Amino acid sequence: MTHVPMVTVLVRDYDEAIAFYTRAFGLSLLEDTAQGGGKRWVVVGAPGRGAGLRLALARTPEQLARVGDQLGGGVGFFLHVEDFDATLAAALAAGAEATEAPRDEPHGRVVILRDLYGNLWDVIAPPA
Repeated sequence: MTHVPMVTVLVRDYDEAIAFYTRAFGLSLLEDTAQGGGKRWVVVGAPGRGAGLRLALARTPEQLARVGDQLGGGVGFFLHVEDFDATLAAALAAGAEATEAPRDEPHGRVVILRDLYGNLWDVIAPPA
C-alpha cells in the first residue's frame, strides 16, 4: 500500500515548533531523535492517523527565507477536528491567527489559521 507518511515544514526552532503544534493543534510528538551536529529528526502528528509533520530546522538563507511561506501564500495544510470551537480557542491561545471568521461549508465548519511561522491551515470540522 502506498501512502504519504509525512510532509516537511521548515521551522526556526525545534522546541518552539513542537510546543506550538502540540498546543495549538493538539498534535502529539511522535519522534524526536538527535542526529548530531544540532540536527534532530522531529515529527508531530496524530498517532496512527494521517501524515505527520516533519519539523525541519531551516539552516540556509534559502530555507530561512521560506519559513512560513513554503506555498507562496496559499493554504498548504488541512486539519480535521472533532471539536471545532475548542481547537480554535486552543490555536488562538497558542499564537495562531485567524485570517477570517469561521464559516459553514458543505464539507464542514471551516476557518483558515496562520500558524506560528505564517503557514496557512484549513481547520475543518466535517459534518456529523
